[in-house]
Amino acid sequence: MNYVLHYLHPTVKWLEGIFIFTLVVTFDSNAQTFWEIEQREVLVPLAASEELKDSIIQGGQPNVSGRKSLVPVTLSEWKKTIGFRKKNKRFNTSALIDKFNVKMNEDEINGVPIFVITPLNESPRFNDKVMLYLHGGGYVFNAGEQGVLEGVVIAGSTGVPVVVVDYRMPPESPFPAALDDVVAVYTHLLKNKSSQKIAIGGTSAGGGLALATVQKLKKNKLPLPALIYAGTPWSDLSKTGDTLSTNEGIDRVLVTYDGFLSGAAKLYAGGYEIKHPGISPVYGDFTDFPPTYLVTGTRDLLLSDTVRIHRKLREAGVEADLNVYEGLSHGGYLVALSSPESRQVYLEMTGFMRRHFVNSEARQQKGYENE
Repeated sequence: MNYVLHYLHPTVKWLEGIFIFTLVVTFDSNAQTFWEIEQREVLVPLAASEELKDSIIQGGQPNVSGRKSLVPVTLSEWKKTIGFRKKNKRFNTSALIDKFNVKMNEDEINGVPIFVITPLNESPRFNDKVMLYLHGGGYVFNAGEQGVLEGVVIAGSTGVPVVVVDYRMPPESPFPAALDDVVAVYTHLLKNKSSQKIAIGGTSAGGGLALATVQKLKKNKLPLPALIYAGTPWSDLSKTGDTLSTNEGIDRVLVTYDGFLSGAAKLYAGGYEIKHPGISPVYGDFTDFPPTYLVTGTRDLLLSDTVRIHRKLREAGVEADLNVYEGLSHGGYLVALSSPESRQVYLEMTGFMRRHFVNSEARQQKGYENE
């Protein structure tokens, strides 16, 4: 393959004019498409907060080969792993609810289970607003109460009521079941609430599902929400993003794509192509998207997924606020909840909501709401 590069030679005293040189560079089509990096030491992120550094040190070095060996293969193995995760809760729900000063009720909308989380210190500014929250877990984990963790954190930190959608997941219900459930709940909310009073979002798979949902709403010509929260969104389920390789073994949460991610991607896609926009929204259309708040970290395996979404949004002329935190792994703000980094994530989120719920209502009053 030949690439022609043009260079301007600087003007010299004894030569009048400017010479244009053409350099023809030939690349070997058989050239190596990957780099082998020699073994090196990776320090704890020195610029991170003491709380985050301590959390990383206590967690120990991620084990790539160990993570790869744990991946379920058969459906029965997946069911066993999912069942094991359900029994071994990641957090105490009652203690979490008390800590963040919220109340939680279970309900159902159009046959879809939901959890309604109401802050006891509800902000007057947000008392008629709602965040439609979609949990993470690779589209296979965190069903039921296991999916409310960040919903509780958001409600308690921002003062915005949250509706957590307990969407269907594989192996019983692959794509598009989760997407259909979220659209069903959102459509129901529209019966009693303007779209400009609704935010949608989540972390990881939940962030990706939020983006896919907005694309689906656009396709169905439904009013779009006021804003989106995409926390380190799993926006491309294929093995494409650069940081899937550069941050392998550095991300202490996901560790490697060739672990649970690759298997979960196939399980969720079912009979569809993994790059279908409903599954991997980075390949979809972002024109006329609502303002979007994105969060990631320098050690995040899905850093590339996040920055690619940011770039797609900006190319479409959409306001997008990209927040990258030093030393954070995938969803690390939920791992080290007491860290300054985690507090900053939700402080920034609160400010983003204040700006864009107000702005969206102003647009609505001027007749600009999506039809």
